[in-house]
Amino acid sequence: MADQISAGDFKNGITLEVDGNVVQIVEFQHVKPGKGAAFVRTKMKDVINGGVVEKSFRPTEKFPLARIERVGMQYLYNDGDLYYFMNEETYDQIGVNGETVGDALKFVKENEKCTVLSYNGSVFSIEPPLFVELEITETEPGFAGNTAQGATKPATVETGAQVNVPLFVNQGDKIKIDTRTGEYLSRV
Repeated sequence: MADQISAGDFKNGITLEVDGNVVQIVEFQHVKPGKGAAFVRTKMKDVINGGVVEKSFRPTEKFPLARIERVGMQYLYNDGDLYYFMNEETYDQIGVNGETVGDALKFVKENEKCTVLSYNGSVFSIEPPLFVELEITETEPGFAGNTAQGATKPATVETGAQVNVPLFVNQGDKIKIDTRTGEYLSRV
């Protein structure tokens, strides 16, 4: 039997099973109304499909904790709809379908490290590194003297993704990108 947690002990970030779904607590609040029983109001994110639901529980309700496995893996290559990853300790390789990968590898080059998340052996998400360094393969040339504060232009990086960069960044420059937001951080 999996470890159980009662709603009265919820914390942000805990992963558990509720009604057959694996959810992560995003927010919770203990509510003690003047009349009636206390309850725990939660906002939960479904870790498989990303949907967020709000639900209230009695503090004594118990749920099984869900063990999410997070394994650092190297992204090898993409072959049609499958993306291949290798466990750097065991050298085992796995293929993950494009639907599961989604946009996670938008800024990730082959051989970069990612975190592969699975539940009961099935992969449900890929986390790219927080920051990546990529070369700009295409962008308009910058103009000397154009110093408009915060002005940006579109650029394409070597993975094919689009990024907005400051006007002084040129084709061939290497830039640092935050993969969570897709924002340009700096030149490298």
